[in-house]
Amino acid sequence: MITIGNRIFTKVDRAEPQIVEMFRGLPSSNINDEMNRLYCMHDYIRLMNPGKAKQLLGTAITVKAPLGDNLFFHQALDMAQPGDIIVVDGASGCNRSLAGEIMMRFAQKKGLAGIVVDGCLRDLDGIELLDMPIYAKGITPQGPWKFGPGEVNVPVACGGQVVFPGDILVGDKDGVVVIRRQDAAAVAEVAIKKKAAEDKTFELMESDLSAYSAKHLQTTAQRMDGKQVATFDSYAQMYSL
Repeated sequence: MITIGNRIFTKVDRAEPQIVEMFRGLPSSNINDEMNRLYCMHDYIRLMNPGKAKQLLGTAITVKAPLGDNLFFHQALDMAQPGDIIVVDGASGCNRSLAGEIMMRFAQKKGLAGIVVDGCLRDLDGIELLDMPIYAKGITPQGPWKFGPGEVNVPVACGGQVVFPGDILVGDKDGVVVIRRQDAAAVAEVAIKKKAAEDKTFELMESDLSAYSAKHLQTTAQRMDGKQVATFDSYAQMYSL
C-alpha cells in the first residue's frame, strides 16, 4: 500500500535554543533583507491578534492538509513541543476554517510559540484575546472536516514559501520570514548588525537632523548616479495646465 499523502514523521531536527534566541527582538524585515529579500511569506498571511501577540519565534512543525480538513492538524497539535510553531499548508483554501479558539487556546496552554495557517481560521473574537501569535489567510465561521488524509513533518508550502520541519520562523506585524536551520546562525549574525545600523540611523535622525539630511542627500545622489533623468521646473508649465 502506498502511504504518500497519509504519513506522520515523528523526528524533527530543531535548531539549538541559543540559535533560535539570537533572533529575539529582530524585525522580520531586517532578517529578510539579509537573505536578499526572498524569504518572507506573502502578505495575505496576516497576524490575527496584533493587539495581544508577542513576537513569533520558534521552530516549525509542519502539516499538509487537504482543503477544509484538520485531522492531521490535531495530530500535529498533540505532537508539538513548547517553542514549536505549527505551520499548516491548507492549500490556501478559505471555504472552511482549519481551526478555532479551542485549538488555539490548547496550543497556547502547551507553550507553543505560534500558529501559521495558509488557510482560514474562525472564532476571531477569542483568538484576539490570546498572546500566542496566530497568523492565517482569513476568517470564516464554516467549520472543518476531520476525515484526512494529510501529512505531518513534511516540506510544505505556506504563504509562497517552502517550510521544512525544524525551520526557524520569525514574525511580527509586518509578516513572517522563514530561516533554514542550517543557515540560522549566519543569518542571525548579519541581521543583528543590520538592526544595530538602523538603530544608529534613528539616533542620528533624532539628535542631528541636518547631519542625517546631508547623509540622505548623498546616499540618494549615489543611487541616482548614472540614471538618465530629465529635470524640469514645472509639470504644469510643460503641459500648459
